[in-house]
Amino acid sequence: MKTVFYPRFDRHAHGEGLKAHSTHYCPGCGHGIVHKYIAEVVEELGIQDRTINVSPVGCAVFLYYYLDVGNTQAAHGRAPAVAVGHKMANPNSVVISYQGDGDLASIGLAEIMHLGELGIPITVIFINNANYAMTGGQMAPTTLPGQKTTTTPYGRNRMYGTPLRMAEIMAQMDGPIYVERVALYDNKQRVRAKRAIKKAIQLQVENKGMAFVEVLSECPTQWHLSPQESEKWVKEEMTKYYPLGVKKDISNEVDGWFQMDPPVFEAAKVLDVIGASEKVAPRFGTAFPSHLAERDIAIKFAGAGGDGAQTAAMLLTRAAIHEGWDATHIPSYGPESRGGTSYADVHIAEEEVLSPAAPNPNLLVVFNAPSLQKFAPRVQPNGIIVYDSSVITDVPDVDPSIKLYGVPFSEIAVKRLGKLMVKNIVALGAFQAATQIFPEETFLYAIEEMLTEKGKQEYLDINRKAFKAGIEAFNKAAVPGL
Repeated sequence: MKTVFYPRFDRHAHGEGLKAHSTHYCPGCGHGIVHKYIAEVVEELGIQDRTINVSPVGCAVFLYYYLDVGNTQAAHGRAPAVAVGHKMANPNSVVISYQGDGDLASIGLAEIMHLGELGIPITVIFINNANYAMTGGQMAPTTLPGQKTTTTPYGRNRMYGTPLRMAEIMAQMDGPIYVERVALYDNKQRVRAKRAIKKAIQLQVENKGMAFVEVLSECPTQWHLSPQESEKWVKEEMTKYYPLGVKKDISNEVDGWFQMDPPVFEAAKVLDVIGASEKVAPRFGTAFPSHLAERDIAIKFAGAGGDGAQTAAMLLTRAAIHEGWDATHIPSYGPESRGGTSYADVHIAEEEVLSPAAPNPNLLVVFNAPSLQKFAPRVQPNGIIVYDSSVITDVPDVDPSIKLYGVPFSEIAVKRLGKLMVKNIVALGAFQAATQIFPEETFLYAIEEMLTEKGKQEYLDINRKAFKAGIEAFNKAAVPGL
C-alpha cells in the first residue's frame, strides 16, 4: 500500500541498505515522531497530492527526503513567507510550515507574526527543543532560565533575556483560530500531539484559518542526556515554563471563509490588470549588441538624487525589451530624494539575465564626481564611461582599455534647452552615440511611449531635442581616453 513516506530515503548511502529506511535524526529526537504524525494525517485526510511542506534551515532541513508530498526549502526563518506564496499561487493546496525554535522564534519572528496577522489557512508546526540543535547547541529564544548551552555555559540568566512563549504570543493575535502546545514524553502526550496536528491540518482543509501547534521536543544530543532522561526533563522542567494545552480555539465560531481563485496567466487578463496593451513595439535593431559584451551587458547609471539616473536606466531597459532582449533594472536610491546618492543597475541579455546587479559594469554613465570616483575603477576592461564634464573635472585612473568620454550634460540642458531636468536625456543621447547599443529610433520610441503613458506629451519635444543634443555633443566634442 502506498504511504506518504518514500519507500526509501536517499539521505544516507544513496538510499542503499538499512540507511535507506532510517532518518538522519539523533536517537530520541522528536522530529522523527512528528514527521510520522504529519504523514499519517496527510494519508488519513487523503490530501497527499495537495500537501506542500515548507522546511527552512535547522534539524528539519532534510524533511523533503522523507515525505512524498510537495516540498519547498526556505531560507532561514522565511518558511511562513514561502508558505504564503504557495497558498496564494495554489489556494487549494494544504501548506505546512515546519519550523524549529531557532528558526521561527529568532530570525523568522517577523515572518511568523505577519502570518499570524494575516490568518489565512496555513498550518504551522513549531518544534521547540530549547536550543539551536543543528549548529552546536547554542542558546535559542526558547532556552529555559538557568539552562546551560554552549553559549550560556553557566546557565541562562536575566542578562540574556527571558524565553519566548510562542504559543501564548500567537494565541493573543487575531489571525490564528487554533493554537495548542503539546509534548512527546509519553504515550498519552503523543496521542494528544497527533490529535492536535490532525486538527491543525483539518482546519486548513476546511478553509477556516491559520493553526499553530507548538511541540516540546527532546534533544538528547545537545542536552547531553539519554533519551529517557530527555523525556523526563521535558516533563519536569520544560512544561513548567511552557505549560501544555490549548491556548486558543475559536474554530467552531469560524466558517470556511477562505475562498480564492488561483492566479490567472492569460495574457489579455494580466495586461488589463496592469494597464498594459498587446501592442507590439517596433524593432529598429537587427542583432544583439555583442560588440559591447557577449550575451549579457551590464550597465550602471549613477549620480546624486534628482539627477535622473533612475529614469534614464528605466528608458534603456524599456528600449532593450522593445528590441526583444531580456532586460532588468534595479534602483538604489539615496537617503533623500534630492541630494543623496542614487544609482541604477541595468542588465541586457541575449537570452536571460541571470543576475540583475551590476557591480562591475561594462558601461557606466555618471552625473557627479563622487559616483565617478566610486564606480569608474569597477568598470570591466574594454568598457565605456560617459560622464558629465560640466561638473566633473577630476577623472580617476582606470584600465587603459576603457574609453572615457566627457560630455557636458548639465551645461547643454541649461544653456541650450533651458531645462536642467532633461540632462539625463542628454546623457542618454551621448550614451547611445558612444556605445551604439541600439539605434536612435529605439530610444526615441521609448521616450515617447513613457511620456505618453504618464500624460506628459507636452514634454515630448524638449526630450527629443535633449536626446539629439547629447548625440551631437558626443560627436563634436567628446574626447576619448582622458
